[in-house]
Amino acid sequence: MFQTQRTHGRYFSQYALFVFYVAVISYLELVYRLSIFKSFDGDYVFSVMLALPAASILFFASVFASEIKNKIIASVIILVFIIAYGAQIIYFFIFKTPLSLYSLIGAKDTMQFWDVAASEIIKNGVVVALLFAPLILLFLFRKRLFLSERPKLSWLFIVAFAGILSYGVSILSIRATSGNDFSQYAVYYNIASPELSMKKLGVLTTMRLDLERAVFGFEENGNQNTAEISHVPPSVAQEVMLSKKDNMMDINFSGLSNGERNQALLDMHAYFASSKPAEKNSYTGMFKGNNLIVILAESFSPYAMSSELTPTLYKMSTEGFVFNNFYNPVWGVSTSDGEYVLNTGLIPKSGVWSMLKSGKNYLPFAFGSQFKKLGYLTKAYHDHTYTYYGRDKSIPNLGYDYKGVGNGVKVKKTWPESDLEMIEVTADEYISSQPFAVYYITVSGHREYNFLGNYIAKKNKSYVADLSYSDTAKAYIAANLELEFALKSLTEKLEATGVAENTVIAIVPDHYPYGLPKETLDELAGHKVEENFELYKSVFILWKKGMETVSVDEPVSPLDILPTLSNLFGLEYDSRLLAGRDVFSNASPLVIFVNRSWITDNARFNSTTAQAGAAGGGEEYRDVINQIVADKFKYSAKILETDYYRKVVPQ
Repeated sequence: MFQTQRTHGRYFSQYALFVFYVAVISYLELVYRLSIFKSFDGDYVFSVMLALPAASILFFASVFASEIKNKIIASVIILVFIIAYGAQIIYFFIFKTPLSLYSLIGAKDTMQFWDVAASEIIKNGVVVALLFAPLILLFLFRKRLFLSERPKLSWLFIVAFAGILSYGVSILSIRATSGNDFSQYAVYYNIASPELSMKKLGVLTTMRLDLERAVFGFEENGNQNTAEISHVPPSVAQEVMLSKKDNMMDINFSGLSNGERNQALLDMHAYFASSKPAEKNSYTGMFKGNNLIVILAESFSPYAMSSELTPTLYKMSTEGFVFNNFYNPVWGVSTSDGEYVLNTGLIPKSGVWSMLKSGKNYLPFAFGSQFKKLGYLTKAYHDHTYTYYGRDKSIPNLGYDYKGVGNGVKVKKTWPESDLEMIEVTADEYISSQPFAVYYITVSGHREYNFLGNYIAKKNKSYVADLSYSDTAKAYIAANLELEFALKSLTEKLEATGVAENTVIAIVPDHYPYGLPKETLDELAGHKVEENFELYKSVFILWKKGMETVSVDEPVSPLDILPTLSNLFGLEYDSRLLAGRDVFSNASPLVIFVNRSWITDNARFNSTTAQAGAAGGGEEYRDVINQIVADKFKYSAKILETDYYRKVVPQ
């Protein structure tokens, strides 16, 4: 009997390390899932299945050396996995989006905010500690996990067979989910959506797909359920005819297609040629000849405004154009992608820094490019490091003469820097030159929200001292007061120069204030904020002194800002070549989120649950919108990849 037990024990010990690797990956996936999604469902099964083939590879990597070396190799492997999963968790806690391989390019810039990462690690110390459990277990059970003898061929064959078999079963299981547009099959084969992939397939597979697609490229295949209802025809024979009533340019897609051998470009020509342009309307040219100041406001939100503390911002938000259903989705690269959406009217490509990548592309519809062509003075300013996010390359390409801290904007060295000081040291550079188009990127509203390390919050603490909020909420409001002071100074300068009534001011947040804990957002909102859609409800200020107030109730997003302003200023642009829409045109409202959820004027759809809500439309309506969303993701990415505007828009 004892001999049998020893035999069984020896038999198990041969594969103990393989089983341990499976358990470690499954455990780390579970920690991520519970930390980020706060839920446990059937999707976790796929993470476990996909852990088996990965574990077999790790097993082979740590059994061929000596026992001591194998222990070292295994320890390094486990530590690398802990760091990878930990980085994903902390990155998501900070930016509310998965960490992509391409984002490591910006690691140098991001390290400027090492204190934010350190703060998140400390706040989530329990989660971080849980990640190290496998390393501790490896040490405690090291004698049982490693054999002193070389592995036998039969052992290796069984592990290899288990890895191959489990991979095959995993792929078959993934394929079995192909009936849903946002299933495991969809994110594995058809669409690039790390946000969905993390939930549907797990961290390890998402990171593998990210690496694989970065190296070999990836072509989105769209939604398998809705291909038959796509509005894209097979050729450009049905090309939309040029009309003076539409916001479209005279682009000969048929001519461009003749002799073209690149299938991707042929597909794009066909898609855009058949797309319906937005009609000009009663608001077309309303602001023609006016000055424009666009402000990308760091972490700004409705919670930062009140008639008492921010009278300037409050006045602007309740006058001019009032957008009652403005949503501000978070994209893959946070502020940088928010900036890309605002300045291009396109959806950022997943897995890359779209704004930085666009720095070499031709962007004729960017505000700076459009107004510069009309003879405007075009300036851009940022009150933080001018090279951050590669802005020294991307913003000049938008058509602006760009200055930030380090190449012309001289403000006090604090963290964060002062928006008010930026206005005071830059306004004189353009305010007397008519006409002008100016782009500001603010920073005063940046996290962390406290009265110790946040200079702006501490500076403005006295204004919020009597508010009945937590210190975190008070610090957030105090930090955003600097934007109020900046706008007050700016409007006073415009008045003094006599150009206030001829200047349009547009203010859009780069993202919702995700630096605030969820409970603080609930506190500021006065109720528990719904996390799928309401969390992203925000404010877009579009104001001109003396104009009649216009209320807009349709859902709007930052994608719509460029085409809307282009129409209001009577600029020449092609509405077919943008993912957003002119809000005042006949184009149907559509707010698109990074995980491909959406809101229209008829319904809203949550891709993570594949459920539609609000006023109906039915399954057919949902499928149509899903296809439109898939197309907008696909062709926005293609425009960036191919530098498409350079090929089709006259220069």
